[in-house]
Amino acid sequence: MDRTHEPLSHPAHGKSLHWLGLYSTLRHWQRNRRTRRQLALLTEQQLADAGISTTEREQELAKPFWR
Repeated sequence: MDRTHEPLSHPAHGKSLHWLGLYSTLRHWQRNRRTRRQLALLTEQQLADAGISTTEREQELAKPFWR
């Protein structure tokens, strides 16, 4: 008796879920980039008002966009 294996079928919405995950990741990276750009523009007074030290800002700005 010869057996063949058929690949498991993926749900029809599987591809859309994959694209939604990818879209979500890209949006997250974009948000990281945008907020870090805004952080870089803050003055010393604005940083103090927000409770962020210069060292904390530099550490955040040193991170790559995907983290």
